[in-house]
Amino acid sequence: MAMIVLKTERELDIMRTAGAIAAVVLNETGAFIRSGVTTKEIDDFAAARIRHYGAVSAFLGYKKYPCNICISVNDEVVHGLAGPRRIQFGDIVSLDVGVRYQGYIGDTAKTVAVGGCSLLAQKLIDVTTQALYEGISRALAGNRVVDISRAIQTYVEANGFSVVREFVGHGVGRTVHEDPQVPNFVEPGKSSARLKPGMTIAIEPMVNAGSPVVKVLSDKWTVVTQDGLPSAHMEHTVLVTESEPEILTCPENLPSSLRAR
Repeated sequence: MAMIVLKTERELDIMRTAGAIAAVVLNETGAFIRSGVTTKEIDDFAAARIRHYGAVSAFLGYKKYPCNICISVNDEVVHGLAGPRRIQFGDIVSLDVGVRYQGYIGDTAKTVAVGGCSLLAQKLIDVTTQALYEGISRALAGNRVVDISRAIQTYVEANGFSVVREFVGHGVGRTVHEDPQVPNFVEPGKSSARLKPGMTIAIEPMVNAGSPVVKVLSDKWTVVTQDGLPSAHMEHTVLVTESEPEILTCPENLPSSLRAR
């Protein structure tokens, strides 16, 4: 049975700040990436920015994950490891940033093109971005998680791409992964949690240009597409309210006291 934690207003205030820090670090890290930089340099930059805002990486050490953020390039789907690899013009780079601030998590991701990219890769980024917002638009009290899943899957497949099955969105709060799971696809016959005000969930479509089939590399972390075609990843932490959903990973929520640092 899923143990879904509804957040109090006090908790949500902290989560808005945690989300804002994650969002600002994501944007700053995306802007830092250029041709020739190594993934280790990207990870070090993100780590420094997370510290700058008074937070810590939520991923470093989580299930023994060895990096501060996840950096996944081209056919890498999620959980890519930082190292000596040099980013090249035309690469697409998925950045997944999770921070812990005053005990609460902000979790957000986006895929960026380095200098430019193929038309296929740009369409993939655009479709994955829109799929995220299609999902967010269904995060309404009274709906079920499957309504989010269906909206994402329908939009992605209508555009000729595929949704990864092995990795899903999730509840988020004091820990990186809380109940409920938020798949990006419909699982026929499976029960689905009803959305209630105070629920905080990470909605994160992982979309492949070709087949949905993925595999894990020998490093035990990096997930890649089986067919070698590119993959994109977009994510926001979202609050279910009495009315419209609220995106918690919003840079505008960064308190002025942290902006002034």
